[in-house]
Amino acid sequence: MKFRDLILILIFISISGCVGYSSTGVLGTGVSVAMDPRTIGTQIDDSLMQKNLRAKLILIDKGYLLNVKTKVLDGRIFITGKVNTVEEKFKITKLAWEIKGARSVKNDLKIKEKFNFKQTAKDVLITSQLKTAMIINEKIKSANYDINTYKKIIYIYGISRNEEERAEVINEAKQVLDVKDVVTSIFLVEDLRVVKN
Repeated sequence: MKFRDLILILIFISISGCVGYSSTGVLGTGVSVAMDPRTIGTQIDDSLMQKNLRAKLILIDKGYLLNVKTKVLDGRIFITGKVNTVEEKFKITKLAWEIKGARSVKNDLKIKEKFNFKQTAKDVLITSQLKTAMIINEKIKSANYDINTYKKIIYIYGISRNEEERAEVINEAKQVLDVKDVVTSIFLVEDLRVVKN
């Protein structure tokens, strides 16, 4: 083991209490650490960028904690959720670009509308159906993807091992009943800046 790798592991362990894990062992990017082809250093960089952006958003408005979701994958920032005005959407985009290390920003924020229980329930059902289909499909490492649905539009973020897996994910999403559109930000392992050896 190289000295640099040892240092990165120690840093990772020391900040893991700050970063937090979900039930799939996620470093805040929606991608399982065990399955993630990025180096530990890249995973840590992405996690720190995401935490930095979340902190800045919460300083502007605590409501963003629940209404705005952020993902950082290989320096690329993805933003989903709901805001009250177009001006807020632009402000958040500008803030994301100011995060050190940002390579790109994709802002899929929607302007809030009156709460619609039926629509929200349908979106949750669509997300659940796709997650189930991806878990069952042996060609897909489902832990490497994060899925959000808004107004029957599915947003998928993640890392595919190859083009066949990416095509499988998109195909599964398009087969879910009542889906209007599928918006993907799926990168191939070969697209990443730095991957594990």
